[in-house]
Amino acid sequence: MLAAEALLPVNTTLGVVLAALLLAAVTVAAFARLADTRERGYARAIALAGLRAAVQLAAVSALIGWVVRAVPLLLCFLALMFAIAVRTAGRRITDNRTWWWAAAPIGAGVLPVVAVLLLTGLVPLKGVALIPVTGILIGGGLTATVLAGRRALDELRTRHGEVEAGLALGLLDRDARLEIARPTASDALLPGLDQTRTVGLVTLPGAFVGMLLGGASPVLAGAVQLFVLVALEAVQVVAVAVVLELIARGLLHRAPVAGGGPGRWRRRSRTLRGAEGE
Repeated sequence: MLAAEALLPVNTTLGVVLAALLLAAVTVAAFARLADTRERGYARAIALAGLRAAVQLAAVSALIGWVVRAVPLLLCFLALMFAIAVRTAGRRITDNRTWWWAAAPIGAGVLPVVAVLLLTGLVPLKGVALIPVTGILIGGGLTATVLAGRRALDELRTRHGEVEAGLALGLLDRDARLEIARPTASDALLPGLDQTRTVGLVTLPGAFVGMLLGGASPVLAGAVQLFVLVALEAVQVVAVAVVLELIARGLLHRAPVAGGGPGRWRRRSRTLRGAEGE
């Protein structure tokens, strides 16, 4: 029997426990009235996320065995992963058409790292290796993009008066927004930093445990986990920097497309500066 099967057998008991855990999470979220800033409760979202995860993992488990047979299929599958991540991150940040800019921070972080891994031969162009590594990196980029984007835009909305004051003092639109958004957007790096700093002491992440369950030595499992953590740090730093720049330039925003965006900020800037000159 494989170590993984001994640790977590796939049987009826597993299904019952998973259902009970999901029900508990939904119940607590509903009882505590956990909701977002628009008063949309998280109980329903948690239930749907759990059900979607089950369906999607079942489909992916069947699909991976097929796509690893040919490079074109592999690349199409990776492109699908990236597209879904962009859509998810973008719609978490904004409801308008600027959501597609989320492709920039995720792509800027993930693509160079994956290219280096392929060119150096550390990861072969094979689905068994490339899919999980790329998936981990895309997931890290998605998380950093969402956290940085949402926090930056929330901060700009809350402290819009300070942005306008900066414009009145002569700051450029980009610089005024950066002064306000940069500190809070940078906090998106904290989860990754804490995970890296406490690895082996507080948590044993998935790559390490997976390697051990697959029969690898603890040294090899540790090396793989270290690689994953450092690569994730690189991806997330780039993602946060790029999404912050997009928001500072007004390319990614929450204003209605017809009346918002960079033009709105430029018009406001000119008005404030004109008033100051008078």
